[in-house]
Amino acid sequence: MKPYFTAVALAVMLPVAALAADTAQVGKPAPAFTLKDEAGKEHSLSQYKGKVVVLEWTNPGCPFVQRHYTADTMQKTFSTLDGKKVVWLAVDSTASNTPDKSAAWKKTEGFSYPVLQDASGTVGKAYGAKTTPHMYVIDEQGVVRYAGAIDDDPRGNKKEGTTNHVKTAVDALLSGKPVPAATTEPYGCSVKYKS
Repeated sequence: MKPYFTAVALAVMLPVAALAADTAQVGKPAPAFTLKDEAGKEHSLSQYKGKVVVLEWTNPGCPFVQRHYTADTMQKTFSTLDGKKVVWLAVDSTASNTPDKSAAWKKTEGFSYPVLQDASGTVGKAYGAKTTPHMYVIDEQGVVRYAGAIDDDPRGNKKEGTTNHVKTAVDALLSGKPVPAATTEPYGCSVKYKS
């Protein structure tokens, strides 16, 4: 009986293991994708090879995202990065999102980077995006070098001394140094996937 149960257990576990191996992992090549932004323009990860790419999973209806945009966390972080060397792509995997909603939100918040449309959730699941925001930093060779939270202040209570993990990771990569904290626990709302 024992071999039977072992075989059953393996049969049950294998798809999970295979799925886990397909998601983004720090130190591994980032999953390829091509998505359209809110204006219908296509963006492929491969077209940004040679640049550091920041991916921000987002949902304007999430209170955590709203707090960061009210405080200009994302906009300020983006504005400090060298646009010739770094690309910032927001990704909305919310099942009910539409390009029109993203365009309206982008106009309201006044930022310039694209909001990639992933209502099917295919890319979000490939990356293992759990929360909004959930941040990834990919190096010039297309390898994931950071995955986690935007900063170390989940409740927005810190008056000073907040560590911006994304800024720290990008600065390290552009300086040829290892990323100090390659992973952190993302916080925020759960990604509202289709299923």
